[in-house]
Amino acid sequence: MDQSKRYANLKLAEADLIKGGRHVLCAYRMRPKGGENYLSAAAHFAAESSTGTNVEVCTTDDFTRGVDALVYEIDPANELMKIAYPVELFDLNIIDGKAMLVSFLTLTIGNNQGMGDIDYAKMQDFYVPPAYLKLFDGPSVNISDMWRVLGRPLVDGGMIVGTIIKPKLGLRPQPFASACYDFWLGGDFIKNDEPQGNQVFAPLKETIRLVADAMKRAQDKTGQAKLFSANITADDPQEMLARGHYILETFGSDASHVAFLVDGFVGGPTAVTLARRNFPNQFLHYHRAGHGMVTSNQSMRGYNVLVHMKMARLQGASGIHTGTMGYGKMEGKPEDRIVAYMLENDAADGLYYRQEWLGMKACTPIISGGMNALRLPGFFDNLGHSNIIQTSGGGAFGHKGGPIAGALSLRQAHEAWQAKVNLVDYARSHLELLGAFESFPEDADRIYPGWRAALKVKAA
Repeated sequence: MDQSKRYANLKLAEADLIKGGRHVLCAYRMRPKGGENYLSAAAHFAAESSTGTNVEVCTTDDFTRGVDALVYEIDPANELMKIAYPVELFDLNIIDGKAMLVSFLTLTIGNNQGMGDIDYAKMQDFYVPPAYLKLFDGPSVNISDMWRVLGRPLVDGGMIVGTIIKPKLGLRPQPFASACYDFWLGGDFIKNDEPQGNQVFAPLKETIRLVADAMKRAQDKTGQAKLFSANITADDPQEMLARGHYILETFGSDASHVAFLVDGFVGGPTAVTLARRNFPNQFLHYHRAGHGMVTSNQSMRGYNVLVHMKMARLQGASGIHTGTMGYGKMEGKPEDRIVAYMLENDAADGLYYRQEWLGMKACTPIISGGMNALRLPGFFDNLGHSNIIQTSGGGAFGHKGGPIAGALSLRQAHEAWQAKVNLVDYARSHLELLGAFESFPEDADRIYPGWRAALKVKAA
């Protein structure tokens, strides 16, 4: 059944929809199945996303028609479909009238993902009007709060030097805590990795107790504040709350030094919002394990990385992993910097829409996945700044001098970039950075040809 007369209006102007302020706009890459008419398939998609189905039903009235989702633009040659969703469609909390991401996802990528006349449809971008934007939590803390703990300026405080203890599974409590201590002697931040929790060989309560002690000892030895991100992800909200409260009690006076890591993709919006609302003083570290199943370019359904980032900021993530934009080991490209800008800036251009965040706190890019000291300057050049949390596992613990030297090499690479000094030149007077060249020679050969002669290092 062709529903385009009801669920499509190609005379609607996007600028007018934005000015009107009562529609969420979504852009999709969509292809109909077989020889299906593009507009007809798009209209059916909009119907399934909102007030309709594949037939006319007797319960439809004039009010219902007023909240139909409408296709307002199509470009079949480029597989582009844009739909306007009235804000009235989206579910609100009964306790406080706030918006929920679950409702946004249910409508915009719900049943429409399995429609028989759609080959694929993947959301590329979306726009949130001010009236709806103000109903989301947004972040409560971000990197500026971490800079405060570290004693840095609250604006442009620079890279936080972090790591992930490897192996991410398999270490018992004492070896894990000892590795934390060693890294903290040179670095700032340790991420409790996404699968870690309360394994039988590493009970959470014992591990956290030893890590809290390691932090105190590292702070006493260095005279510097340290940071730890603890994974509280669980199926049961009561379990998440129990983990969070135990961690804060155990760290005690260092509670402000603790972030809570939540596996936001597999745990879902409920897990993220639970942490955001029950622990508003903690940095909410959104780990996106599993996101590639929908965001990867190989996936033709779901949504892309940009959409994922925007949703994380709406939910209230303090920081989220953004990938390395092609400078690390994971897939990506330099142009992916737009996802960081969407997280950080008060206004940013997406692929199709410019989003005004209207003072909502920024969300911090967290960079991990194959990074080391040699790769950092290129990453910073591409991004245009260094206000990130950077977590190098192999880049720290793979350093020939061990984790302390590895952490210092990362810090020195950041210092060199800030001072606009070539990394090879900086390495001449910084032994840990020189050690990074020797520890990661393949990267050194690729990025800094001639480094061996310049630093007087013999070939292995």
